[in-house]
Amino acid sequence: MCWLLDTSQSSQLTREELGGGGAPESVPERWAQVPGFAIQGLISLLGVSLSANGAETLVLPAHRVLDQLSPGALGVNLVVEETETKVKLVIKQVQCIDEYHANKALEELMPLLKLQHAHVSTYQELFVMWNSKSSSVFLCLVMEYYRGSFQTVIEKKRVTRAVIDPEWMQNVLGQVLDALDYLHRSDILHRNLKPSNIALVSSSHCKLQDLSSSALMTDRAKGNVHAEEDPLHKSWMAPEALTFSFSQKSDIWSLGCIILDMVSCSFMDAAEAMSLRRSIRSLPDGLQGVLKTMAEKQLPDTAAYSSLLPWMLRINPSERATVRDVMHIAFVSSNFGSSSMAVPLRGQVVPASVTDLLLESNIASIIEVMQNFASQPEVQLRAMKRLLRMPEQQLGLPWPMELVEVLMATMEQHEGILDVQLCGCSLLLRILGLALVQDPEAEAPRDPSVLLRILRSHPGSEQLLVLAYSLLTIISSQGSVSEELQKAELFEHILERSDAFSRNRDVCISGLGLLWALLVDDNIVNKAALEKAPVLVTKVLATYPTDVEVAEAGCAVLWLLSLLGCLKEQQFEGVVALFLKSIRLSQDRVLLVKNAYRGLASLAKVSELAALQVVAPAEGSSGLTLLQETYQLYKDDPEVVENVCMLLAHLASYSEILPELVSSGIQPLAQEIKGRFTSSLGVVSYAEKVLLRLDAATPPSSAAGQSAPP
Repeated sequence: MCWLLDTSQSSQLTREELGGGGAPESVPERWAQVPGFAIQGLISLLGVSLSANGAETLVLPAHRVLDQLSPGALGVNLVVEETETKVKLVIKQVQCIDEYHANKALEELMPLLKLQHAHVSTYQELFVMWNSKSSSVFLCLVMEYYRGSFQTVIEKKRVTRAVIDPEWMQNVLGQVLDALDYLHRSDILHRNLKPSNIALVSSSHCKLQDLSSSALMTDRAKGNVHAEEDPLHKSWMAPEALTFSFSQKSDIWSLGCIILDMVSCSFMDAAEAMSLRRSIRSLPDGLQGVLKTMAEKQLPDTAAYSSLLPWMLRINPSERATVRDVMHIAFVSSNFGSSSMAVPLRGQVVPASVTDLLLESNIASIIEVMQNFASQPEVQLRAMKRLLRMPEQQLGLPWPMELVEVLMATMEQHEGILDVQLCGCSLLLRILGLALVQDPEAEAPRDPSVLLRILRSHPGSEQLLVLAYSLLTIISSQGSVSEELQKAELFEHILERSDAFSRNRDVCISGLGLLWALLVDDNIVNKAALEKAPVLVTKVLATYPTDVEVAEAGCAVLWLLSLLGCLKEQQFEGVVALFLKSIRLSQDRVLLVKNAYRGLASLAKVSELAALQVVAPAEGSSGLTLLQETYQLYKDDPEVVENVCMLLAHLASYSEILPELVSSGIQPLAQEIKGRFTSSLGVVSYAEKVLLRLDAATPPSSAAGQSAPP
C-alpha cells in the first residue's frame, strides 16, 4: 500500500472529506497528480516529533513509538506498535531532496512489495509524507520488526571474545545465499547489505531486510554527508559503490565483509574491524593478516574462508565471485571436505534454489554435490533428476565404476525413500545400459544385492520392481554377479513378485527377462529354487495369450528351464503346446522362433511323449506343418534352420514318429537343407542324422516317388 500524506492537515479529516480518496486541498497540486500514487483509506494526522539528535521524525498516530534505533545511513528507524493489533513494526523515514526524488525512489521500491521468499523480509507499506511546515518530503518504509540480527550476534561474541558456532554459521550463510540468489535472479539488488540488515526471526532462521533503491543510494549529496558523519555504515559497501556504482558483485562484497566480521569477532574489536573493512578496498593483500591470525588461533573453517573471502573481496568487480561461486565453495568444493562448511546442514532442508544452482554444472560438480550432501535425500533426488535430463554428450557416458558406486551408495543410504530409488534405478539403467553396449566386459557394481534389499523395502511398488529387474538383468550378464544374486535368493523373489503381480504386464516381462539372464549363465547355485518357475511361466503365458513380447520372453525361459532339467515330465505336454502356440502367434519374431524351436528340441530329446506332442498336438495343426512353414520363412537364416534341423533329428530318433516324418515330406526337406547349407557343420550334421533315420525306415520304392519341396 502506498500513501501520499500531508502532515499539516487537521486530525478530523476523513475519507469523505478527502472526496473518496482525493488529495487534501492543502497538498500541493503537483503531488496530487503524481502517477502511481494513491491516497487510500482513512488518513489521520501525522504526528511530528524530534529524534534524539534533533532531527524531525514523522509517525502515524495509529502507531505508538516504542523506540528509536541507531540511525541508519539513509534515515531514522523507529520501532512502533500498531495501536489496534499491537504488532511491532519498524518505520524507516528517509528525508528526500524533493518530491521528484521521492517519487522516483517510491516507484523503484514498489516491486519489493511483491517479493515472496522465506529469507527475505518484505516491506509492509510504502508511503510519502509531505510536511508543509518544514517543506520536507519523507519517504517512509514500513518493515517487519525483529529484535535480533547478525549485528547483535557479532557484538555479543565480540564482548566475550567467543567464536561463532560454525554449524550455525553454515546454516545462516546458506539462508542468506538463498535469499541473495532469489533477489539477483529477480534483477533486484540489496545495495545496503550489512549485519544489522540480516534479521534473526529465530535462533536458526534469518531474513534479509531493508532493501534499498538506486534513487536513494545514488543521492550523492546525502550519501557523502552520511559517509563523513558515520563511516561505519559505509564500511560494508564495495569500493565501486562508494562512487554510486552498484551491481550484484557489490552485494557479494558486502556479504564478504559480513562473513569477515563474523569469523574475526573473537579477536578483533569493532574499531579494528571497521578499519580492516575500509583498508581492503585499496590493499588487495589486506586480508592476509587476519587470515593468518585465524590459522594461528586454529579457528574453524580457516582453510575454507582463506579461499572464499579473497574471491568475494576482490577490488575489481569483474574478478569477484558470484552467488553461485560462493555456494560452491561454501557447500560443495572437495577442497573443504574436512570443513564443517562442507558438511550437510544438520536439521535443515537445503533450499531448492541453492541446490539447483549447485547442480547447474558438469558431472564432476554434480557428483561432488551428491557426496557432500549425502544425508540430504531432497538434494540427492534433485541431483539424479538433473542427471536424467542431461543429454548423453554432457552425461559423459560410459561412467567409470567409481561414479556408479556413488549412485549405488546414495540409493542404499536412502533405502526407505521410494522416489530416490525410482530415480536411482532409472539413472543406473541409462548409465550401465550404454556402458555394456559399448563394452560387454564392462565392470558391474560390486554389490548388486543392495538392489534386492531395496526391493524388499518397497514390496508394493510395481514401478520399482520393473526398473530394478531391468537393471539386474543388465548387471547379471557377469557370471560372478549372477551367482551372488542367486545366493541372495533372487530366484525366489522373482517368482514370488511375478506371481503376486501377474496382472502387471511390465512386471511379468521384466521378471521373465531377469530369469533368462540368470539362467543363461548355466551356473545355477540351487536348482530347487526353480521348482515353481515352469508353473509361473505357464501362468504368465496363459494370462497374456496374444502378447508377442510375453510369448518371446516366456519361450526363452522355458527353453533354458528344459535344458537345465527343471521341467517335470508331467509338464512336458503343456510346455510343448505353449511353444507351438507361440510360434503360430508370431512367426516373424525371429528370437521367439529360435527359442521356441530350441525348447521343442530340448524336450523332444529327453521325452518321446513330448516328441509325439510336436507331431500330433492336442490342438492346432501338426507341428511338422508349422516347422515347414518356418523353414520357408527363414530358409536364409542358418541359425533358425539349425534349430529346425535339431528338432527334426530328435524327432527322427523315435521309431514310432518316423512314419509321420516320411508322410509329411520331411525327407526331401532335409535333403534340401543339407544341400543349401554345406558350409554349416551343425546344420549338415543334423540333416544327415534325419536322412539316415528316414532312409532306414523308407522302402526304396517309396523314396523314389518323393520329390523335394518347393
